[in-house]
Amino acid sequence: MDTVMLIVNPSSGKELGEQHATHAEEVLRERYGHVDVRFTEKEQDATDFAREAAEKHYQAVIAMGGDGTLNEAVTGLAEATHRPDFGIIPLGTVNDLARALGVPSNPKKAIEALRDAKPTPMDIGKYENGYFMNVIAIGLIAEAVDEVSVEEKTKWGPFAYLIEGIKAFREHSPYELMVESEDGQFDNKAYLAVIALTNSVGGFENFEPDARLNDGLLHVYIFEELRLKDALQLTPALFTGKLKETDSVTSFCTKCVKVSSPDSLPVNADGDTGGALPLTFEILPSHLNVLKPV
Repeated sequence: MDTVMLIVNPSSGKELGEQHATHAEEVLRERYGHVDVRFTEKEQDATDFAREAAEKHYQAVIAMGGDGTLNEAVTGLAEATHRPDFGIIPLGTVNDLARALGVPSNPKKAIEALRDAKPTPMDIGKYENGYFMNVIAIGLIAEAVDEVSVEEKTKWGPFAYLIEGIKAFREHSPYELMVESEDGQFDNKAYLAVIALTNSVGGFENFEPDARLNDGLLHVYIFEELRLKDALQLTPALFTGKLKETDSVTSFCTKCVKVSSPDSLPVNADGDTGGALPLTFEILPSHLNVLKPV
Protein backbone atom coordinates (compact mmCIF):
# COMPACT_ATOMS: atom_id res chain seq x y z
CA MET A 1 0.00 0.00 0.00
CA ASP A 2 1.41 3.38 -1.04
CA THR A 3 1.27 6.39 1.27
CA VAL A 4 0.64 10.00 0.22
CA MET A 5 0.99 13.06 2.42
CA LEU A 6 -1.61 15.81 2.03
CA ILE A 7 -0.30 19.15 3.31
CA VAL A 8 -3.06 21.71 3.85
CA ASN A 9 -2.76 25.43 4.57
CA PRO A 10 -6.13 26.02 6.32
CA SER A 11 -5.87 29.80 5.95
CA SER A 12 -5.66 29.70 2.12
CA GLY A 13 -8.62 29.92 -0.22
CA LYS A 14 -10.67 32.18 2.05
CA GLU A 15 -10.04 29.69 4.85
CA LEU A 16 -11.74 26.82 3.02
CA GLY A 17 -8.70 24.56 3.19
CA GLU A 18 -10.15 22.18 5.77
CA GLN A 19 -13.38 21.82 3.81
CA HIS A 20 -11.53 20.89 0.60
CA ALA A 21 -9.20 18.60 2.55
CA THR A 22 -12.00 16.12 3.22
CA HIS A 23 -12.70 15.74 -0.50
CA ALA A 24 -8.99 15.51 -1.29
CA GLU A 25 -8.43 12.80 1.30
CA GLU A 26 -11.21 10.69 -0.22
CA VAL A 27 -9.79 10.98 -3.75
CA LEU A 28 -6.21 10.32 -2.68
CA ARG A 29 -7.17 7.28 -0.63
CA GLU A 30 -8.65 5.72 -3.75
CA ARG A 31 -5.40 6.26 -5.65
CA TYR A 32 -2.76 5.56 -3.02
CA GLY A 33 -4.38 3.64 -0.18
CA HIS A 34 -3.10 5.52 2.87
CA VAL A 35 -3.31 9.32 3.32
CA ASP A 36 -1.28 11.19 5.95
CA VAL A 37 -3.00 14.58 6.40
CA ARG A 38 -1.06 17.51 7.88
CA PHE A 39 -2.31 21.06 8.54
CA THR A 40 0.17 23.93 8.64
CA GLU A 41 0.08 26.32 11.59
CA LYS A 42 3.15 28.47 10.96
CA GLU A 43 5.86 29.25 8.42
CA GLN A 44 8.08 26.34 7.38
CA ASP A 45 5.57 23.70 8.52
CA ALA A 46 5.03 22.63 4.89
CA THR A 47 8.81 22.31 4.45
CA ASP A 48 9.15 20.14 7.53
CA PHE A 49 6.19 17.96 6.58
CA ALA A 50 7.42 17.41 3.00
CA ARG A 51 10.93 16.59 4.23
CA GLU A 52 9.45 13.99 6.59
CA ALA A 53 7.46 12.43 3.74
CA ALA A 54 10.65 12.15 1.67
CA GLU A 55 12.56 10.55 4.56
CA LYS A 56 9.77 8.00 5.02
CA HIS A 57 9.74 7.23 1.28
CA TYR A 58 6.14 8.25 0.71
CA GLN A 59 4.92 7.84 -2.85
CA ALA A 60 3.66 11.42 -3.20
CA VAL A 61 3.21 14.76 -1.48
CA ILE A 62 0.18 16.90 -2.31
CA ALA A 63 0.22 20.55 -1.24
CA MET A 64 -3.01 22.50 -0.88
CA GLY A 65 -2.59 26.27 -0.61
CA GLY A 66 -1.13 29.29 -2.37
CA ASP A 67 2.19 29.59 -4.18
CA GLY A 68 3.96 30.26 -0.87
CA THR A 69 2.76 26.96 0.60
CA LEU A 70 3.75 25.11 -2.58
CA ASN A 71 7.20 26.71 -2.46
CA GLU A 72 7.68 25.54 1.13
CA ALA A 73 6.73 21.98 0.18
CA VAL A 74 9.10 21.99 -2.80
CA THR A 75 11.88 23.22 -0.52
CA GLY A 76 11.29 20.26 1.77
CA LEU A 77 11.59 17.82 -1.13
CA ALA A 78 14.44 19.45 -3.03
CA GLU A 79 17.39 18.13 -1.05
CA ALA A 80 16.04 14.64 -0.38
CA THR A 81 17.56 11.54 -1.93
CA HIS A 82 14.09 10.06 -2.41
CA ARG A 83 11.80 12.73 -3.79
CA PRO A 84 8.10 11.79 -3.81
CA ASP A 85 5.88 12.83 -6.70
CA PHE A 86 4.54 16.33 -6.08
CA GLY A 87 0.94 17.36 -6.66
CA ILE A 88 -0.89 20.62 -6.06
CA ILE A 89 -4.36 21.87 -5.19
CA PRO A 90 -4.32 25.65 -5.72
CA LEU A 91 -6.00 27.88 -3.13
CA GLY A 92 -3.97 31.08 -3.59
CA THR A 93 -4.39 34.42 -5.32
CA VAL A 94 -2.34 33.93 -8.48
CA ASN A 95 -1.54 30.19 -8.60
CA ASP A 96 1.14 30.47 -11.29
CA LEU A 97 2.39 26.90 -10.96
CA ALA A 98 -1.15 25.58 -11.36
CA ARG A 99 -1.51 27.63 -14.54
CA ALA A 100 1.77 26.28 -15.89
CA LEU A 101 0.79 22.68 -15.11
CA GLY A 102 -2.73 22.99 -16.47
CA VAL A 103 -4.21 22.29 -13.04
CA PRO A 104 -7.78 23.68 -12.74
CA SER A 105 -8.07 26.82 -10.61
CA ASN A 106 -11.26 25.44 -9.08
CA PRO A 107 -10.12 23.39 -6.03
CA LYS A 108 -12.79 20.71 -6.49
CA LYS A 109 -11.78 20.16 -10.13
CA ALA A 110 -8.09 20.22 -9.17
CA ILE A 111 -8.72 17.46 -6.63
CA GLU A 112 -10.59 15.35 -9.18
CA ALA A 113 -7.71 15.84 -11.65
CA LEU A 114 -5.40 14.05 -9.20
CA ARG A 115 -7.20 10.77 -9.85
CA ASP A 116 -5.23 10.13 -13.04
CA ALA A 117 -2.60 12.91 -13.14
CA LYS A 118 0.71 11.67 -14.55
CA PRO A 119 4.20 12.23 -13.04
CA THR A 120 6.07 14.70 -15.25
CA PRO A 121 9.68 15.90 -14.75
CA MET A 122 9.93 19.56 -13.67
CA ASP A 123 12.90 21.89 -13.21
CA ILE A 124 13.28 23.87 -10.02
CA GLY A 125 15.57 26.77 -9.20
CA LYS A 126 18.11 27.03 -6.41
CA TYR A 127 19.75 30.00 -4.72
CA GLU A 128 21.57 30.69 -1.48
CA ASN A 129 18.43 31.14 0.63
CA GLY A 130 16.35 28.33 -0.80
CA TYR A 131 14.51 27.03 -3.85
CA PHE A 132 11.87 28.28 -6.24
CA MET A 133 9.51 26.51 -8.61
CA ASN A 134 8.20 29.40 -10.66
CA VAL A 135 9.67 32.89 -10.42
CA ILE A 136 12.19 35.22 -8.82
CA ALA A 137 11.38 38.96 -8.83
CA ILE A 138 13.99 41.57 -7.94
CA GLY A 139 13.23 45.25 -7.41
CA LEU A 140 9.94 47.08 -7.62
CA ILE A 141 7.63 44.10 -7.91
CA ALA A 142 9.34 42.36 -5.01
CA GLU A 143 8.68 45.44 -2.89
CA ALA A 144 5.11 45.69 -4.16
CA VAL A 145 4.31 42.05 -3.37
CA ASP A 146 5.57 42.51 0.18
CA GLU A 147 3.15 45.44 0.59
CA VAL A 148 0.04 43.48 -0.44
CA SER A 149 -2.08 42.44 2.55
CA VAL A 150 -4.12 39.25 2.81
CA GLU A 151 -7.28 41.37 2.76
CA GLU A 152 -6.23 43.06 -0.50
CA LYS A 153 -5.40 39.71 -2.12
CA THR A 154 -8.82 38.36 -1.15
CA LYS A 155 -10.62 41.46 -2.47
CA TRP A 156 -8.69 42.16 -5.67
CA GLY A 157 -6.94 38.89 -6.54
CA PRO A 158 -3.95 39.29 -8.92
CA PHE A 159 -4.87 42.94 -9.51
CA ALA A 160 -3.75 43.69 -5.95
CA TYR A 161 -0.16 43.19 -7.11
CA LEU A 162 -0.72 45.40 -10.15
CA ILE A 163 -2.11 48.21 -7.97
CA GLU A 164 0.90 48.11 -5.65
CA GLY A 165 3.22 47.86 -8.63
CA ILE A 166 1.83 51.05 -10.15
CA LYS A 167 2.37 52.85 -6.85
CA ALA A 168 5.96 51.62 -6.74
CA PHE A 169 6.67 52.79 -10.29
CA ARG A 170 5.58 56.30 -9.33
CA GLU A 171 7.65 56.45 -6.18
CA HIS A 172 11.00 54.95 -7.25
CA SER A 173 13.81 55.65 -9.68
CA PRO A 174 15.51 52.75 -11.48
CA TYR A 175 18.22 50.80 -9.64
CA GLU A 176 21.79 49.98 -10.58
CA LEU A 177 21.71 46.31 -11.51
CA MET A 178 24.43 43.87 -12.53
CA VAL A 179 23.39 40.58 -14.10
CA GLU A 180 26.13 38.11 -15.05
CA SER A 181 25.95 34.77 -16.85
CA GLU A 182 27.60 32.87 -19.69
CA ASP A 183 24.64 33.62 -21.92
CA GLY A 184 23.84 37.27 -21.19
CA GLN A 185 25.12 40.33 -19.34
CA PHE A 186 23.54 43.51 -18.03
CA ASP A 187 25.13 46.42 -16.18
CA ASN A 188 22.86 49.44 -16.15
CA LYS A 189 19.84 50.95 -14.46
CA ALA A 190 16.61 48.95 -14.34
CA TYR A 191 13.36 48.86 -12.45
CA LEU A 192 12.84 45.13 -12.28
CA ALA A 193 14.46 41.77 -12.99
CA VAL A 194 12.47 38.55 -13.35
CA ILE A 195 13.83 35.01 -13.51
CA ALA A 196 11.09 32.66 -14.69
CA LEU A 197 10.91 28.87 -14.83
CA THR A 198 7.45 28.55 -16.37
CA ASN A 199 5.27 30.41 -18.84
CA SER A 200 3.04 31.95 -16.14
CA VAL A 201 4.25 34.88 -14.03
CA GLY A 202 2.02 37.09 -11.90
CA GLY A 203 -1.07 35.54 -13.45
CA PHE A 204 0.07 36.37 -17.01
CA GLU A 205 0.07 32.97 -18.70
CA ASN A 206 1.98 34.22 -21.75
CA PHE A 207 4.73 36.00 -19.84
CA GLU A 208 7.31 33.52 -21.21
CA PRO A 209 5.59 31.43 -23.89
CA ASP A 210 8.79 29.54 -24.75
CA ALA A 211 9.30 28.19 -21.22
CA ARG A 212 8.71 24.49 -20.60
CA LEU A 213 8.50 22.61 -17.31
CA ASN A 214 11.75 20.78 -18.00
CA ASP A 215 13.69 22.84 -20.55
CA GLY A 216 16.65 23.18 -18.15
CA LEU A 217 16.71 26.98 -18.44
CA LEU A 218 16.27 30.15 -16.40
CA HIS A 219 14.38 32.74 -18.43
CA VAL A 220 15.75 36.16 -17.47
CA TYR A 221 13.90 39.43 -18.13
CA ILE A 222 15.20 42.88 -17.21
CA PHE A 223 12.82 45.84 -17.37
CA GLU A 224 14.90 48.95 -18.05
CA GLU A 225 12.09 51.48 -18.42
CA LEU A 226 8.65 51.64 -16.84
CA ARG A 227 7.44 55.10 -17.70
CA LEU A 228 3.89 55.60 -18.92
CA LYS A 229 4.72 55.08 -22.60
CA ASP A 230 6.66 51.92 -21.73
CA ALA A 231 3.80 50.60 -19.63
CA LEU A 232 1.42 51.13 -22.55
CA GLN A 233 3.72 49.04 -24.73
CA LEU A 234 4.38 46.37 -22.11
CA THR A 235 0.77 45.71 -21.10
CA PRO A 236 -0.39 44.12 -24.38
CA ALA A 237 2.96 42.32 -24.67
CA LEU A 238 2.31 40.63 -21.33
CA PHE A 239 -0.91 39.17 -22.69
CA THR A 240 0.40 38.21 -26.13
CA GLY A 241 3.77 36.74 -25.13
CA LYS A 242 5.83 39.35 -26.97
CA LEU A 243 7.85 40.89 -24.15
CA LYS A 244 11.08 40.02 -25.96
CA GLU A 245 10.08 42.30 -28.81
CA THR A 246 9.68 45.42 -26.65
CA ASP A 247 12.42 48.06 -26.66
CA SER A 248 12.61 48.47 -22.88
CA VAL A 249 13.19 44.79 -22.03
CA THR A 250 16.44 42.81 -22.11
CA SER A 251 16.01 39.02 -22.06
CA PHE A 252 18.06 35.85 -22.36
CA CYS A 253 18.09 32.22 -21.20
CA THR A 254 20.80 30.61 -19.10
CA LYS A 255 21.49 27.85 -16.58
CA CYS A 256 23.11 30.01 -13.88
CA VAL A 257 23.01 33.76 -13.24
CA LYS A 258 24.43 36.09 -10.60
CA VAL A 259 22.50 39.27 -9.74
CA SER A 260 23.97 42.10 -7.65
CA SER A 261 23.42 45.79 -6.97
CA PRO A 262 24.93 48.58 -4.85
CA ASP A 263 21.35 49.29 -3.76
CA SER A 264 19.59 47.22 -1.13
CA LEU A 265 17.10 45.37 -3.32
CA PRO A 266 14.58 42.84 -2.01
CA VAL A 267 14.16 39.47 -3.67
CA ASN A 268 10.80 37.73 -3.95
CA ALA A 269 10.69 33.95 -4.53
CA ASP A 270 7.36 32.46 -5.63
CA GLY A 271 5.45 35.25 -3.92
CA ASP A 272 7.35 35.30 -0.62
CA THR A 273 10.37 37.19 0.67
CA GLY A 274 13.56 35.52 -0.53
CA GLY A 275 16.36 37.61 0.95
CA ALA A 276 18.49 40.34 -0.61
CA LEU A 277 21.21 40.67 -3.26
CA PRO A 278 23.81 39.63 -4.23
CA LEU A 279 22.56 36.14 -5.06
CA THR A 280 23.34 33.44 -7.60
CA PHE A 281 20.48 31.47 -9.15
CA GLU A 282 20.87 28.10 -10.86
CA ILE A 283 18.64 25.53 -12.50
CA LEU A 284 18.17 21.97 -11.22
CA PRO A 285 16.97 20.16 -14.36
CA SER A 286 14.03 17.73 -14.06
CA HIS A 287 14.54 17.68 -10.30
CA LEU A 288 10.97 16.81 -9.28
CA ASN A 289 8.18 14.74 -10.77
CA VAL A 290 4.99 16.79 -10.66
CA LEU A 291 1.52 15.35 -11.07
CA LYS A 292 0.20 16.91 -14.27
CA PRO A 293 -3.43 16.47 -15.39
CA VAL A 294 -3.82 14.31 -18.48
